[in-house]
Amino acid sequence: MRQERNNIFAGIDWILVFLYIALVGFGWVNIYAASKTEDNHQIFDFTTKYGKQLIWIGLSTPLVIAILFFNSKFYEKYASILYIISLFSLILLFPFGKEINGAKSWFNFGFMGLQPSEFAKACTALAVAKLLSDRQYNFKLVKNQIKAFIIVFFPAFLIFLQPDAGSAIIYLSFFFVLNREGLTLNYILLGSGFIILFILTIFFGSKWVVIISFLLITILVAYLFYRGGKRFFRFNWFKIVSVYGIIGIFILGTGYIYKNLLPAHQKDRFDILLGKKVDNKGIGYNSYQSELTISSGGFNGKGFLKGDLTQGDFVPEQHTDYIFSTVGEEWGFLGSSLVIILFMLLLYRIIYLAETHSNKFGRIYGYGLASILFFHVIVNIGMVIGLLPTVGIPLPFFSYGGSSLWGFTILLFIFIRLDAHKNYDF
Repeated sequence: MRQERNNIFAGIDWILVFLYIALVGFGWVNIYAASKTEDNHQIFDFTTKYGKQLIWIGLSTPLVIAILFFNSKFYEKYASILYIISLFSLILLFPFGKEINGAKSWFNFGFMGLQPSEFAKACTALAVAKLLSDRQYNFKLVKNQIKAFIIVFFPAFLIFLQPDAGSAIIYLSFFFVLNREGLTLNYILLGSGFIILFILTIFFGSKWVVIISFLLITILVAYLFYRGGKRFFRFNWFKIVSVYGIIGIFILGTGYIYKNLLPAHQKDRFDILLGKKVDNKGIGYNSYQSELTISSGGFNGKGFLKGDLTQGDFVPEQHTDYIFSTVGEEWGFLGSSLVIILFMLLLYRIIYLAETHSNKFGRIYGYGLASILFFHVIVNIGMVIGLLPTVGIPLPFFSYGGSSLWGFTILLFIFIRLDAHKNYDF
């Protein structure tokens, strides 16, 4: 047993490793297709996007070995320290970060840039697992739930201030983890309800949404009064007034912010998504071209390097957030389905292994990993096919970018290390 522990590859789940290699490899093939030009198509030309991505892929090997070098207890013991380091890296962006596209999200080291938010997700998942796996921690207590919320939303708040709203909303995925560990489903239902009110307010206007909402609440209160009589009002009148007040303030506040404070380009994105406006040559150009590119692939696709829209560079930044449109055009419905199936298999395998953990820390981290990946895949593909607004988050292991690739690699292989050591008693 001791000899196995000293072998960093002992106990590794090779199914996860295979799925990782398949996604990274197919991702690079599509980055090559999206960034190749007639004058520049040498595979080992490291001045190109696909060449640089190849370097990041190559450097992922020593990174994986470094992650596997430490035993699982290291990540559990130093989870809090790693989380604090990640917070400092986010804070240091404000005085020292490089501004790109209006956001200070990057550290520039001359020969490369790093985006701390991509690494903060792994550290946050470790910190959440550390907190919830503590034997003295009772998640049913409200004060302990608040501690978990602070750990999750503090890095999200710092990322939102950069501003990078797309990366910040990913932290909502931790609600799935918290729910798995005992957080009442009411939080998710409440959040979903406010999202619905937000969308209805943008589409119909605050006046009509307030009227209809108050009417529905009144009908519900009348029904409860019918069932409980005067005693219902005597014990619940404050809650009833609070519901009216909170919903009214939220709807009116949403309407005011949308009309007066929301930046024009963000407002336009919501209008286009909800069908209130059509702007295929302006703010909606990326989404329109992406949908057109995917649909042109048909069932079988046009073939590798034969996608005329991809080769014509019709989709801006196609190698990054819109990489899935390359898959749709050149590999068609079959290729797109294959990518989604690979992600589904990856998520299923992670959850299956997480449930087999006798160590609570490993299980919670596994659910954190699965939730983050699921949120990324759903939001990115939803954005590319026009079901969700453009928020600018990468497709895991697929999109161009060293920070993104390394961030997801760290996330996954920490779990692989935790899983490999789940039967060891260090």
